[in-house]
Amino acid sequence: MGPCVAIAKSIPARRGGSGPPTLYNDPMRIGVPRELKDGERRVGLEPNGVRALVDDSHEVIVQRGAGAAVGFDDDRYQEAGAMLVDDPVDVWRADLIVKVKELQPAEYGSLVAGTTIFCYAQLARDPTLVDVVVRAGVRILAYELVRDGSGALALLAPMSRIAGRLAPFAGAQCLHADRGGAGVLLTGVDGVAGANVVIIGAGSAGAEAARIAARLGCRVALLSRGPRRVEAIANELARLGTPIEARTIERAGPDGFAAAIADADLVIGAVNDPGKLSPRLITRAHLRSMRAGSAFVDIGIDQGGIAESSRMTTLSNPTYVDERIVHYCVPNMPSLVARTATEALTAATLPYVRRLARRGIAKALDEDPGLGAAVLVADRAIVHRGLAADVAAAKRADDGQSRSP
Repeated sequence: MGPCVAIAKSIPARRGGSGPPTLYNDPMRIGVPRELKDGERRVGLEPNGVRALVDDSHEVIVQRGAGAAVGFDDDRYQEAGAMLVDDPVDVWRADLIVKVKELQPAEYGSLVAGTTIFCYAQLARDPTLVDVVVRAGVRILAYELVRDGSGALALLAPMSRIAGRLAPFAGAQCLHADRGGAGVLLTGVDGVAGANVVIIGAGSAGAEAARIAARLGCRVALLSRGPRRVEAIANELARLGTPIEARTIERAGPDGFAAAIADADLVIGAVNDPGKLSPRLITRAHLRSMRAGSAFVDIGIDQGGIAESSRMTTLSNPTYVDERIVHYCVPNMPSLVARTATEALTAATLPYVRRLARRGIAKALDEDPGLGAAVLVADRAIVHRGLAADVAAAKRADDGQSRSP
């Protein structure tokens, strides 16, 4: 693992007292920092959410400019009752940090032991970040693992749906000649068929990608593990007059899977294994079988991606060409529509934030198993089995490489 960086040593005084951040149901101090990830414009709380928390007798500290990129000006936060600060260190002294994306290196030095950080944590792919948060003594509560009473991933689903709806459009740009694509028009035109789109995964993201691609006139093949979701989506789109081909990966078999990839103009990876690294389903041999200038959009790159060629890109530099295929592997696609994404995300997260603040963090986690299961790191230890397994596997792989002659 990577080296541990310097961590803020002092634990700030709370209102009316001193000592570490509270874990009980006192009025809570909640911090909202400005996001630092490349191209990230979303914000962890919108002004209406701040107002709700302030009305609940909590203190909300917002870094100036946190919501400016999506039209939530500082004045609106102030009117909602937030305390505005310039220095992010003042935000990170809160009991509960509510943000969007994973911690960035510039934030490591501001971490305060005992703080709970509620965000898309994405620790599985970054052993260095795991090391930092463990040594810092913070609790990491991952949006992507919170489940509601039905077992659904309540906070991942809205962003997955947005990413799925965006993926065909991102793929369409990748197919343009100026991006290195073969010059295929996704929708087709005047007797020329729409692009052949293969979508791997039938969860929230894959289902939305299939719906959009089918409505755009593409020839869509949906492949996923297990028949239930695949059949449901296929039946839905058939009723709407936009039929697709849908098969389980098991039924397609290795040869059928390879043939589908080879025939695709655009492949969209939409596989999610909560709390774990994504399986590498697409090999370099698969990519070499595709026509040069075809495209691959890997929605699940946050969890490592599903192709041997997958590597993370940014919104400022979103694509690269590997094996003659244009790759789009941006981990924060929803930030392309940051206003809509912020509204959808905060509508989902605010009830959980209010519960954490009202009940106290420890009690809220204990009372809600779906929330408690989203804790990745606490008390200077990895407490999530899936993350622990991925970190151990990465360490074994590093040890093996270091022993190689």
